Amino acid sequence: MLGVSPDSPKSHRKFKEKHALPYTLIADQDHAIAEAYGVWAEKMLYGRKYWGVLRTTFVIDAAGRIERVFEKVKPEGHGAEVAAAVAGLARGEA
Repeated sequence: MLGVSPDSPKSHRKFKEKHALPYTLIADQDHAIAEAYGVWAEKMLYGRKYWGVLRTTFVIDAAGRIERVFEKVKPEGHGAEVAAAVAGLARGEA
């Protein structure tokens, strides 16, 4: 499991320590990964347009194929949702 965001490596270290995350966080400061996955986009907040990440989770198999995409992710309960999807894929469920 990997986490990717445009935040700095320092910010990632603090976040990982604060939440005791057991996985790697990647600092995508130039947005190359986000752009490649189509999740760097123009957004709007309070009538102001800006560029940012569309919070999305990709489940990628060992061969590098995208098996599942979760869009408009809300953090609450999402870990369990992804775990269930991965378990289903491991059992051969689509």
